[in-house]
Amino acid sequence: MKILILEDEIPAYQKLQACIKGFFKDNEPSSVQSDWARTNKDGKQFLAENEYDFILSDIQLLDGVSFDLFDEVSIDCPIIFCSAHDEYLFQAFSTNGIAYILKPYSQIDFNKAVEKYQSLFNQGNYNSLNSDTLSNLKSALQEENTSYKKRFVIKKAKGIQLLNVSEISLIEASGDFCIATDTKGKRHSISQTLSSIFQQLNPVKFFKINRSEIVSIDAIENIESYFKNRLLITISKVKEKVMTSTSTTSDFRKWLEN
Repeated sequence: MKILILEDEIPAYQKLQACIKGFFKDNEPSSVQSDWARTNKDGKQFLAENEYDFILSDIQLLDGVSFDLFDEVSIDCPIIFCSAHDEYLFQAFSTNGIAYILKPYSQIDFNKAVEKYQSLFNQGNYNSLNSDTLSNLKSALQEENTSYKKRFVIKKAKGIQLLNVSEISLIEASGDFCIATDTKGKRHSISQTLSSIFQQLNPVKFFKINRSEIVSIDAIENIESYFKNRLLITISKVKEKVMTSTSTTSDFRKWLEN
């Protein structure tokens, strides 16, 4: 059994490795091998030199979307996409019969997906990625990318106000709700969890630097190194500096260069 993993994030790759071991736990360790690529370029090289039983693929890689790779290279094995994208893209996968695991997924979710698509592939019922299917998926991805949250409805003592996402500098978790600081330094309470809010924001503009804070690229004034591979960030109109976690620093640096 040989598997190709296309995943740009190290923690996500490690989770996939754990799920693979969990699924094939009754097999000899040497009988299940995997290659790992974080870019389309490296993935293309692996596919040119190897044959795989199936592929586990994120959608966003370091050098673009994996759809571009599958548009270039003919794939004759099952592909299971593992991504945090939902809504339009999830519907497009379902419509086209393509395997899709929505992050965060469990071992059970992983097992079901692999079992289902191994069975379909062995029976000859697997829907391969042709140019029309890839075109549909790319269109769905584009539509999803343009449908991020535009504003939040904020309830205040004097009534309801609208907070445009473009005016948000920082979002901080505070129990079951969050505090958003706008470009003027005013603070607003949003009755949603940080995780829920982050899923609605454009990842090009916003980054979750640790478990409790999201920053806007447009509000960053200064970045300085800190101990244990962390970064101190100065946000416009925010008195206290915020800090990346050790696990997010690397991805944050890459995000800054996008």
